[in-house]
Amino acid sequence: MKASSLSFQAAVLIVLAGMVWGLQMAIMNDHSAFPAHAHLNLLGFVSLFLFGFYYRMYPSLDQSRAAFAQVSMWIAGTVVMAVGVGLVHTGHAGGDPIAAIGSIIVLVAMLTFAWLVFRSERGAKSLASSAMPAE
Repeated sequence: MKASSLSFQAAVLIVLAGMVWGLQMAIMNDHSAFPAHAHLNLLGFVSLFLFGFYYRMYPSLDQSRAAFAQVSMWIAGTVVMAVGVGLVHTGHAGGDPIAAIGSIIVLVAMLTFAWLVFRSERGAKSLASSAMPAE
């Protein structure tokens, strides 16, 4: 599976979960987990969709194991972080280490994405300059 396909599919599933969670909070009139809901939607939907667009722009990167691993780490970290943040904001002190672990996973995934972006952009720049005629 391509990294972009995983990104898009996971983003849709995560935003649906986030929407159901938001409805549940509204029905119960308990919005204490709102920060976790926001983390889930922002990291799980918006960021994954943006990763998907970027990977689609670079087909060779899209098919790489590194990109697939980055997206997989991001998904896992986002879910773990959202659970931890949700526990913290609903009064469960045990949520702090869970949120911390999720945050570290997301940070590693973003560092991986940064490495992939800089590597791809340097490669694209060198390809573009080699295609230009010499003056």
